[in-house]
Amino acid sequence: MTEPDLRDLFAEPPPKPTTPALANVRSGLLQLLDRVETQVVGQRGLLERLVIALLAGGHVLIEGVPGLAKTRAVRALAQALDLPFRRIQFTPDLLPADLTGTQIYRPATGTFDVRPGPIVTSVLLADEINRAPAKVQSALLEAMQEGQITVGDETINLPDTFWVLATQNPIEHEGTYPLPEAQLDRFLMKLVVEYPSRDAELAMLDLPSVAEPVADHEPPLYGPDDVARFRAMAASIQIAPAIKEYIVDLVRATRDPAAYGLEITPLLELGASPRATIAMVRAARSHALLAGRDFVTPHDVKSLARDIMRHRILVSYEADAEGLSADDLLRRILDHIPVP
Repeated sequence: MTEPDLRDLFAEPPPKPTTPALANVRSGLLQLLDRVETQVVGQRGLLERLVIALLAGGHVLIEGVPGLAKTRAVRALAQALDLPFRRIQFTPDLLPADLTGTQIYRPATGTFDVRPGPIVTSVLLADEINRAPAKVQSALLEAMQEGQITVGDETINLPDTFWVLATQNPIEHEGTYPLPEAQLDRFLMKLVVEYPSRDAELAMLDLPSVAEPVADHEPPLYGPDDVARFRAMAASIQIAPAIKEYIVDLVRATRDPAAYGLEITPLLELGASPRATIAMVRAARSHALLAGRDFVTPHDVKSLARDIMRHRILVSYEADAEGLSADDLLRRILDHIPVP
């Protein structure tokens, strides 16, 4: 999955979708959410963000303590979309070949055959991604950025629907490797999953079996062609010049707060890259589509801004000393930058 060029995103989108087509796609997306929610109770916000990322064609980093149905949500979504799903448990002894595959020597022919690894799939769940060393992360980075992998001297193109959803535990840091900024920047969103409400947790007890995997007997709702259709519809959502300027100002305010009248420069060590601007446009269009609109509003942007930028900025030691997180600083920026 290669990222779109910045000029493509800010160029005029395709003609506005017709009202019946828009309503049809939105109805299908809501049906998809309802299907997955029968398997994952109390995480509607997470499911909506995953669908938005799917429409935008962006990878997702999910942070949350164990037991919040992160794996179950991804598996249920892949099953409903009829997309091949693979889960890889990242560990300190994992090797790049365990991901990408290896070359096997055939004595009869004197040649090497490539045996692709589990990364050659549509939906890849990288469980506890921060437990693998840098060599493994570099192999995953090529797949996320270029939509391909290299095994020996052979290059293998990944499916158009290749989608990485990675999880990490925010509490346990022993035996983990912090993800490099270059890799974090390749994730469209970083989602923070909270505990479900009391009512939702009570409703979980009525599921057939929380411990069992997602049932495979239900027929998929859609297929890869439908995913491509949904993405094309999201790309056709209109975005006004004033909204584009608003997005650019939000991102640039993380790099040079003083230029926007914000007194948080000592609290920020690194601002968001232009890739955040691209991600904001793609995600805002998808959010508007899910809401049934053929145009982007400031609400679409503000709703997703923290998910898109929280992993792309670095707070300083001074901010840490004051107990301020990336979300706190982004909230100040969102409150300060004028809404068009």
